[in-house]
Amino acid sequence: MLTATRRILRLAVLPLIALIANPVFAADDKAQPDVIIFTNGDQLTGKFVNEIAGKVTFHSDVVGDITVTWDKVKELHTGQTVAVVNQGVKFVHHRIPDTVAIGTISVADQQITMVTLQPGTHYITAQPIPVKSAEYIVDQTTLKKQLGGEPGFFQAWNGTATAGLTLVQATQNQYTFNAAVALQRLVPTVSWLDPRNRTTVDYLQSYGKITDPSYTTPGGVFVPSTFSKSSIFHADAERDQYMTPRLYYLGQVAFDHNYSQSLDLQQIYGGGIGYTVIKTPKQELDVKATVQYERQTFFNTLEDEDKNLIGSTFGAYYTRNLTNGLIFTQQVLYLPAWNEMHAYSLSELNTLSMPVYKNFSFTVGTQDSYLNDVPFTLPPTKRNSFQFTAGVTYNIKSSY
Repeated sequence: MLTATRRILRLAVLPLIALIANPVFAADDKAQPDVIIFTNGDQLTGKFVNEIAGKVTFHSDVVGDITVTWDKVKELHTGQTVAVVNQGVKFVHHRIPDTVAIGTISVADQQITMVTLQPGTHYITAQPIPVKSAEYIVDQTTLKKQLGGEPGFFQAWNGTATAGLTLVQATQNQYTFNAAVALQRLVPTVSWLDPRNRTTVDYLQSYGKITDPSYTTPGGVFVPSTFSKSSIFHADAERDQYMTPRLYYLGQVAFDHNYSQSLDLQQIYGGGIGYTVIKTPKQELDVKATVQYERQTFFNTLEDEDKNLIGSTFGAYYTRNLTNGLIFTQQVLYLPAWNEMHAYSLSELNTLSMPVYKNFSFTVGTQDSYLNDVPFTLPPTKRNSFQFTAGVTYNIKSSY
């Protein structure tokens, strides 16, 4: 009887001792808060966000996000599991290479020490590595999602929505309206991974009308009211699939309407290649070339001027982040038609956005378009169309 009692006590006590001796089993699954200590002695408790190219971002509920360089960090300790990616590591087939260390880290004296939980519930401390050797450090959940995940249809869209309005009531009544939406989704959504695909959607419209009211002359002659209007519309969508971090193939559609050029509708369906010539945190330059089918329909013409064209688009797309949050964008396009060489067109679009308050900015822009094959009309139609726009912009930021 005594022997049986001892056996029961041994079975009950040994697991308890194991729980006390091994914190892996005793601790719950909730990660401990991360801690950062700065060289000036200040300390924050919160969550380590990431380290990209030597810049450490840390989130605290008290002060929000803080980004500092490694030389400002005395110590850093994470309770969450992170991945340390050294310089030169490449990701293939959306998988994490074996050379990427995963675990909790402690940083001191500009050295990263990683502790990894191995099968069998024991910890292994890796050899410390200099902080300058780590290209980026990110939490394991984010890394897996960005490598293998795909955002939903309404996720990861970023861009702008702009609107402007002018009203004049005097001898003449006048109003103008302009609106623009520019959306982009880049997958992965983080800058520290090579892109897999990119989707862009653009919409631009401007409409204006000037009305001269009717009147009667002193001689009793009635003059009816007259009006003139302007209407410009553009919409396009593009899908890029990357073959290398800079080279990609693409498919696109575009639709244009310009009342002042008697262009009822221009439709473009095509595909081609693109290349990112410049890509830095401050600026980016892409060049693209496509082969396309183009359909042009006109109105107010004296004869049938509609065209079916086989042509191309050669374009340059530039973005520059200026000081004080200003953003300048420029797009220059040349569209030749190979089966009717005179039916070419050019366009240039420029915008400058200035931050005002939180997600709101003030934007000014110009749009210049030249259509060489305008139809013969009365009064004659000009080939060139230029407009200046201004409006309030809301910056769209979608999470993933």
